[in-house]
Amino acid sequence: MTAAGQEPREYPGRHRMPAEWESHSSTWLAWPRDAETWPGILPRIPPVWAAFVGALREGETVRVLSCDAAMDAEISASLGGDLTGVELFRVATQDVWIRDYGPTFVREVAAPPGEGQLRLVDWGFNAWGHKYPSLTRDAQVPQQIAGLLGLERVAGGMVLEGGSIDVDGEGTLLTTESCLLHPRRNPELDRAAIEQRLAARLGVRRVIWLGEGIAGDDTDGHVDDLTRFVAPGVVVTACERREEDVNFRPLRENRERLRGERDAVGRRLEVVELPMPDPVVHRLPDGGRQRSPASYANFYVGNTAVLVPTYRCPADDEALGILGELFAGRRVVGIDCHDVVLGMGSIHCVTQQQPKA
Repeated sequence: MTAAGQEPREYPGRHRMPAEWESHSSTWLAWPRDAETWPGILPRIPPVWAAFVGALREGETVRVLSCDAAMDAEISASLGGDLTGVELFRVATQDVWIRDYGPTFVREVAAPPGEGQLRLVDWGFNAWGHKYPSLTRDAQVPQQIAGLLGLERVAGGMVLEGGSIDVDGEGTLLTTESCLLHPRRNPELDRAAIEQRLAARLGVRRVIWLGEGIAGDDTDGHVDDLTRFVAPGVVVTACERREEDVNFRPLRENRERLRGERDAVGRRLEVVELPMPDPVVHRLPDGGRQRSPASYANFYVGNTAVLVPTYRCPADDEALGILGELFAGRRVVGIDCHDVVLGMGSIHCVTQQQPKA
């Protein structure tokens, strides 16, 4: 087993990243604590995390990063004193975006689903292109989790946030040019070099590149706000119906890119349209206004439940209905994320799946 302090190793071509709908042993969360992320409304946020835990722990263990004993007590209180199905890990974090700074769990490529060596990929994290220097300390989280679990780390070989990729578990990966090719991520790497690293670490044989992200997204266009795999050969993609909205053009162009695309095994993609919510605009304490990156594509697939962000608008029910049909074997749980998205992310951004080993 690899100790937390050991350097990550490279195992080129040895692993694959399972699809999110494959069986998990657990889901990881980091408990919210940063008032700068939710200016003026931080007390409203922990109850939403409690809702995440409540929906997920029926089907899998929920592992929560907690900074200290006081946070342990806050977590317990938020869950009504019931920590059934919850494990707390003492890992100090600055913010909650574990999808982006946390590890990507991978299995040995030759192992059948649910079996084989589990390792984690430790990517470089530079706080979304050095936008938030104080948050770069969260880059240490993968190393700490590896030490706690006794898992080996695979060297990522480049800067990458987990929300910038989505996989089908069969060799196909979705991403965006606006993020992965951004000069403040990996200026020394071109498209081909990035694809080579994705292949070596995640078992990817086909990369589908989309264009731009949505308004308000400070990640330079993460794909988990745009287009997601929901089954082999099937994707949902966010579509804006209001032509006057700033998201109309980039989302239409992304949809057009998907049409005619094939996955790694040669299937032509089935593309299901997912509506966009009404614009979510928050009033800030200084009197300013901020459009936040609200999208139903930022859902998370647990073992028995699919957690879908809702935004207090008529499209909520339509989005829940579409995802309910696509994930017929799971409960689809809408969770009000109107306040959460002020922090520039939603459910998928704050969760990370650990596959069964």
